[in-house]
Amino acid sequence: MKKTSPWAWIPTLYFAQGLPYVAVTIISLVMYKRLGISNTELAFYTGWLNLPWVIKPLWSPFIDLIKTKRRWIVTMQMLIGAGLAGIAFTIPTEYFFQLTLALFWLLAFSSATHDIAADGFYMLALDSHEQALFVGIRSTFYRIATIAGQGLLIMLAGRLETVTGNIPYAWSITFFVLAGIFLAVWLYHRFILPHPAADHPAKEVSASGLMKEFFTTFTTFFQKKHATVAIAFMLLYRLPEAQLAKMGIPFFLDPIEKGGLGLTTEEVGFVQGTVGIIGLTLGGILGGIAVARGGLKRWLWPMVWAISLPDFVYVYLSYAQPDSLLFVNICIFIEQFGYGFGFTAYMLYLIYFADGEHKTAHYAICTAFMALGMMIPGMAAGWLQEHLGYNHFFIWIMICCIATFGVTALLKIHPEFGKKTLKS
Repeated sequence: MKKTSPWAWIPTLYFAQGLPYVAVTIISLVMYKRLGISNTELAFYTGWLNLPWVIKPLWSPFIDLIKTKRRWIVTMQMLIGAGLAGIAFTIPTEYFFQLTLALFWLLAFSSATHDIAADGFYMLALDSHEQALFVGIRSTFYRIATIAGQGLLIMLAGRLETVTGNIPYAWSITFFVLAGIFLAVWLYHRFILPHPAADHPAKEVSASGLMKEFFTTFTTFFQKKHATVAIAFMLLYRLPEAQLAKMGIPFFLDPIEKGGLGLTTEEVGFVQGTVGIIGLTLGGILGGIAVARGGLKRWLWPMVWAISLPDFVYVYLSYAQPDSLLFVNICIFIEQFGYGFGFTAYMLYLIYFADGEHKTAHYAICTAFMALGMMIPGMAAGWLQEHLGYNHFFIWIMICCIATFGVTALLKIHPEFGKKTLKS
C-alpha cells in the first residue's frame, strides 16, 4: 500500500485541533459579550468550559483500549462539526445562552478527546525522524487555526454585524461558516488519514491492569521531588494572564463610558486575533531560541519579567482610553510578545518536571494543572471586574504578578536543562 505523505494530513489535523479550542475559549467570549451577557456570567460559565482539558488525563487511557486513534479522530471531528452547526441554529432562539452553552460543552469534551487521539496518532503514524521533522509544522498550523478563529472569523462576524444590523443573525452565519469548514475537514480526513499498522486497540491490557497503571501514574506524580512547589508553579505562574484572558476582550468591546475602549467586533478580531497572535508567536520563537542557547535557569527570571511587566499596558489603556487603533495594536503586540516569551519558561518547566518514568502521562497531568490554573481565576474574573471597574481590576492584575514571582523563586532547575548541548 502506498504511504500517505505526512504533508497531506498533519497540517489539516493540527488545524482541526486548534479551531474548536479557539471556538470554545475565545470566540464564545466575544459572541456572548456581543449578545448582551454580563462580564460576571460570561467569565464564570465560559470558565467552566475549560474543565474537559483539566480532566482529560482521567479518560485518556481508555482511548488506547477502545477502537483506533484514527476512528476517534474522525468521530470527534464529526461531533465537533455537528456541535458548531447546532450553535449556529440555536443562537437566534429565546434560550440561546443555555442551549449554546450545552453545545459548547459538547465541543469542549469532543475537542479534548480529539487532542488525545491526534497526538497519539501522530506518534503512531510517524517514525522518530518524521516526528522531529514535523513538530514545527504541527505547531505552525495550530497557530494558523488560532489566527483563523480568533482573528478572521471574529472579523467576519464583525463585518456581518455591520452589514446586516442583526447581531444574533451575524453570529449564526459565522458559526455556520465554521461548521462548514470543520465538516469539510472531517470528510477530507475520512479518506486521507493513513491506517498505521501500530494503530489498534490495546486489547492485551485488562481493565484491572489499566486501573492499576492509572493509579500508579498518579501516585508517582505526587511522589516526585519538589511536587508541591511544581504544582504551585503550574497553578499560579499565569494567575494574572488567567484573568486577563477572560476580561481583555470585554474591555475592548465595552463602550468608553463603561470604562472600555469601544472597539468594534471587527477591530477586536484584528487586534487580539491577528496582531496579538503574531506577537505571541514571535515571543515564543525567541524564547525557544534563548533557552536553547543559555538554558532555562539562565533565562528564567528575564522570562518572569517578560510575562509580568507588559501587563501594565492594560492599566495604561484603561486610564488613557486612547482612540488610536494603531496605538492599541502596539500595546497588545507588546503584551502578547512578552507573554509568548515568558510562557516558554512555563512549558519547559512542565517538560523538566515530567521527565523520568511515565513522562508522557506525567506531562498530561501537568497540562491538566495548567488548564486548572487558567480555569479557576478566569471564572472569578468577571465578578471581580464588575465590582472593581476596569481601572482597579487591571491594577489588581499587576498585584497578582507577585504570585508569579513568588512561585518562580521556589523552583530548582538544573543549569544545563534546555541547552542544545544537553545530552538526553
